Amino acid sequence: MTTTHQATPRRDTYSAYRTGTVTAMTANNGMADGVTDRPPGAAGHPAEATDKPCGRAFWRRGTPHDFAREIEHIKSPDGKAFYPWLLMVIGPGNDIAQSRVPAPWLAGCGLALFCLLYVFTVRSAFHERWRRGPVPYRLLGALAVCTATLAIAYGGNFLLLYTLVSLSVGAVASTRRGLGLMLTPLSATAGVTASTHGQGFWGTAGLAYGTFLSGLVVSVIITLSYAVAQLRETRQELARGAVAQERMRFSRDLHDLLGHTLSVVVVKSEAARRIAPRDIDAALAQVADIEAVGRQALTEIREAVTGYREGSLSTELDRARSLLTASDIEVVVQESGPPLPPQTEALLGWVVREGVTNVVRHSGATQTRIELATGRGRAHLTISDNGRGSCPPPSGQDGDARTRTGTGLRGLTERLAAAGGSLTSGPAADGGFRLTAALPVEEDAAPAARTVPAR
Repeated sequence: MTTTHQATPRRDTYSAYRTGTVTAMTANNGMADGVTDRPPGAAGHPAEATDKPCGRAFWRRGTPHDFAREIEHIKSPDGKAFYPWLLMVIGPGNDIAQSRVPAPWLAGCGLALFCLLYVFTVRSAFHERWRRGPVPYRLLGALAVCTATLAIAYGGNFLLLYTLVSLSVGAVASTRRGLGLMLTPLSATAGVTASTHGQGFWGTAGLAYGTFLSGLVVSVIITLSYAVAQLRETRQELARGAVAQERMRFSRDLHDLLGHTLSVVVVKSEAARRIAPRDIDAALAQVADIEAVGRQALTEIREAVTGYREGSLSTELDRARSLLTASDIEVVVQESGPPLPPQTEALLGWVVREGVTNVVRHSGATQTRIELATGRGRAHLTISDNGRGSCPPPSGQDGDARTRTGTGLRGLTERLAAAGGSLTSGPAADGGFRLTAALPVEEDAAPAARTVPAR
């Protein structure tokens, strides 16, 4: 036997609210009720129903961006949020006004003293000067004594004052241990006081539990508020660090790009000037190379600005060979090992660019050797020359004449260190200068070696 269940309009509407499709359900219900002849824009017309989103579904569809924006608007906790809880003294105040307690004037003075101590305790708990000193704890002790005196003497609605003391404990306590040591005796005192006034088991247990829970919740909320503030400051600090890191990246890229490019332009311009009197065609070829280098440098600077530049090791080796040859420096390039990952090639390409630029500008060498070897999970790039092996410091400045370490090499050292590699430079044992870079790689191809002499 088959039973067919027909959905009622109320059940359909409830399901639509749950799934966020209430507009379609409203349109269908409108057609079923015979309201299809209403003009557009009239109340209950299907078009209007489909155009208006459901309010309940709207606030349920929150995005992480909205949540982050709400987090930004959360303010640091202060004592003002505790003042509305003083409305709980309306019950004891009503008992005093209707003379339901003995000696109403004395009870009124005690209740006024309680309110003053509560306000001062909460203010001192959030005051920049007092919150880390003994003042909040002393005021809290006076508040607890005042509350216990009123509750024991009068009972009834005066027992609710223990809840306000618990809120003050949550505001004053700075550690979990201190919070537990203060809330536990306070809750026990509230329970004992309630039992002496004949509140019964459930009344006594409810007051003790409510007293303990109130202080605990307040402490948790305050702790979370401070955590949110610290996270906000941390995020701002990370943003400032990211900006500084991006500035450093751009300055290193700009230095490496312009230093190498201008060196090429100077070398080729000198070559064109030397050969122009005897071979105008060769001089024009050098001028064409200068133009090509300038166009390529413009493209690389634009790519560096946008952060998308990926260097190619083979391209940098070809440029190095061309630059060294134009500078009358004999160059030998030797490569061995499997292909390298693009990221490793990009880093080693920067090393080749900076090392060759230093050779041309500072070494005075006649021979240069570039060796690339990959094996055992590491890639080693060595650039050596037979020059003087030092870069004399500028006149009037102190410096070490044995090394050729400048801004470019320091920037390369930072880059390779961030990738788990290293960069060393200094005079070679057999004379000249040696620059060695090492980077971790994964071996996934068979070794192959070849030696490429300069043409």
